[in-house]
Amino acid sequence: MNPVLATDPATLSPIALFLQADWVVKAVMLGLLAASVWTWAIIVMFRVKVGRIRKASERFEADFWKADDIDAFYKANGQADLPSARVLAAAVAEWRRSTHGSTIDREGTRERLATAMGSAVAKEIDELSDRLNVLATIGSVAPFVGLFGTVWGIMRSFTSIASQQNTSLAVVAPGIAEALFATAIGLFAAIPAVIAYNRFSHAINRIEARLNRFADAFHATLSRQLDAER
Repeated sequence: MNPVLATDPATLSPIALFLQADWVVKAVMLGLLAASVWTWAIIVMFRVKVGRIRKASERFEADFWKADDIDAFYKANGQADLPSARVLAAAVAEWRRSTHGSTIDREGTRERLATAMGSAVAKEIDELSDRLNVLATIGSVAPFVGLFGTVWGIMRSFTSIASQQNTSLAVVAPGIAEALFATAIGLFAAIPAVIAYNRFSHAINRIEARLNRFADAFHATLSRQLDAER
């Protein structure tokens, strides 16, 4: 790197703006860059995870509704690492507990099945949403952290004016440039986080709706089987 670029106040090089910044603004920039890297890591991992779950769940549910024997299907596929499989497992476990005795409380069994599957759906959605709070936090906080760096840089510029008793633009330009650069990094971290949070929230809502439809349909199947029990 050309050493002149690192110290030339007129350059717009990001490296030069960082190197000539005050240590407080440098800390803000580094924190925002770390938040940006964390954001993109979550975005990539979450996108891959949601895509895998969506495709695998479609296959699982299609195979389930084609199966003639629920018990046989559960033995073969009930341990799959899928939200739909865990909802199925919760329903089967509750069904076995509720129909184990000689007498069956049909209404109570229906309520317990609905509660068990509803709890399983809620647990799956909570686990899927675990990293969304990080995106929401970065999206809402990063602009204000960048603004703090901006305010600090502008204060440093005014301090330079006071100490040098010189109102020339050359005196205040470096501080203002680094201040605005901190704001830009804050937006660079926040905008992808907000967009990803909104998109992934929509994706999770769709997964939740799919799980609820699966749970309702399976509950109806078990309810009909209850009516056939003597």
